[in-house]
Amino acid sequence: MIAYKIALIPGDGVGADVIDAAWIVLEAAARKFGFGLSPQRFDWSCDYYLKHGCMMPDHGLATLRAFDSILLGAVGWPARVPDSVSLHGLLLPIRKAFDLYVNARPHKLLSGTTGPLRSEKFDILCIRENTEGEYCGAGGRIHVGTPDEVAVETSIFTRRGVERILRYGFEQASKRSGRLASVTKSNAQKHSMVFWDEVTDELAASYPDVQVSRYHVDAIAARFVMNPETLDVVVASNLFGDILSDLGAAIQGGLGFAASANINPKGGVPSMFEPVHGSAPDIAGKGIANPIATIWSGALMLEHLGERSAAAAILSAIESVTSQKKSRTPDQGGKSSTTEVSLAVLEAIERPA
Repeated sequence: MIAYKIALIPGDGVGADVIDAAWIVLEAAARKFGFGLSPQRFDWSCDYYLKHGCMMPDHGLATLRAFDSILLGAVGWPARVPDSVSLHGLLLPIRKAFDLYVNARPHKLLSGTTGPLRSEKFDILCIRENTEGEYCGAGGRIHVGTPDEVAVETSIFTRRGVERILRYGFEQASKRSGRLASVTKSNAQKHSMVFWDEVTDELAASYPDVQVSRYHVDAIAARFVMNPETLDVVVASNLFGDILSDLGAAIQGGLGFAASANINPKGGVPSMFEPVHGSAPDIAGKGIANPIATIWSGALMLEHLGERSAAAAILSAIESVTSQKKSRTPDQGGKSSTTEVSLAVLEAIERPA
């Protein structure tokens, strides 16, 4: 029986709660579909930073390389460690070291859930470039603390980086509805975003089955709210994809449903899967965080590992629970605990077909 090595990084805040809740669901799916999961837990976090002066040890990335996948809970506790330290010390180095250039976030309204919009029928896959662009970290500050202080943050867009994320988007669109929305701000950013548009047009010739629409980021943000059903696959740069995917989470009922995958499609390295609701320090330790985003992220992980039947079963179980409206955490107007929701999903998986 195949057994996948999974690195568990609970991280900060509610991270430990949602990782534990998701793991019992993943183990149930593994038992049912005949494969194994071999976990190893790492305590890398802001607590680790306060003890050791770093978010993870020097050999951390080399250690992770031996795993098939990484399941991450949350990173950050701003009141204790600046986000610029925690993110650049753990999450971003993992993405860059393993070239996890695809950040894929699904947005749809699960059965039984209510979003803020009139439209209830949308299924958007938001694909965000994950390793360069606005978050590449190029820049610096001079004359710090003086009236002449200058801060420079330079976005870097390479042909290799833009082409491969757009190609991934085209391929996903070909498998889905055949519709791709490419997001830029080329009317204001005449170098990087015009370049993105040009690469989009070049690739479009190789995908005649895909209908391409170009949107400026402000216009598509409005479309997410007003007409989300008109969108399917959305491809954007690091910054624009980050913003749009949080908006996508809002229209699907909240960050408690915000799952994500950080993927290197070529394989050979561990991809990383995480909810994107953050560490939520205000509810840390209370056992009331919504675990569905993490469970959904775990399903994305299993799908990436090739266990598609198990992944589909988890998603079906999630919707079975949300449709019944019995097990809901406070963010969804319920009184259930994190563990109670995950146990409800587990029971739905184990229920005979």
